[in-house]
Amino acid sequence: MTTNVPAPATTSRVPGLRGAHHIAFTVPDLDEAVAFFTGVLGAEEAYRTGPIAADDDWMRRQLGVDPRATVQIAMLRLGAALNVELFEYTGPGRRRQMPRNSDVGGHHLALWTDDFEGSVRHLTATPGVRMLGEPQEVGEGPIRGTRWVYLTTPWGLHLELVHAPPHQPYEDHTDVRLYRPRAPHEGRGT
Repeated sequence: MTTNVPAPATTSRVPGLRGAHHIAFTVPDLDEAVAFFTGVLGAEEAYRTGPIAADDDWMRRQLGVDPRATVQIAMLRLGAALNVELFEYTGPGRRRQMPRNSDVGGHHLALWTDDFEGSVRHLTATPGVRMLGEPQEVGEGPIRGTRWVYLTTPWGLHLELVHAPPHQPYEDHTDVRLYRPRAPHEGRGT
């Protein structure tokens, strides 16, 4: 019999936390970003909401933005296990430049592909997508054999395409396994 006994307050883990629900990106144009995620990456749009605004200090208190800001939101499903929330804000004081990967707050969205070369061809043929450097393969270390390349979307969001062999060297030294999507015929991802 399993009981739901709360963990002691001294635990280092968040009670009830099972995993990520979504990632979110603020984009300059919601329609353009949704079109890219659905038309190019194959995401499905779940819903849109907004514009959301408040006549008081709610936007600052709840979202950490200027109280006069407004926001429109789209929630998408990308692949078997990723929800992506896209925000388009208006309001004073907004920076319009994407952070570099080396900047605090820098980020990228890494996407698994079973067809690395085909994915590279598809994305680089998409207007406005730019590949940074050339595709790489890790030659040694814990993820030897992993192939990757960085690209940018038309508005500057960094993407990474990733493909790795079925077994990676780090797996010889730990029971921890990184999630990797499985093809539909392979069953659940691990």
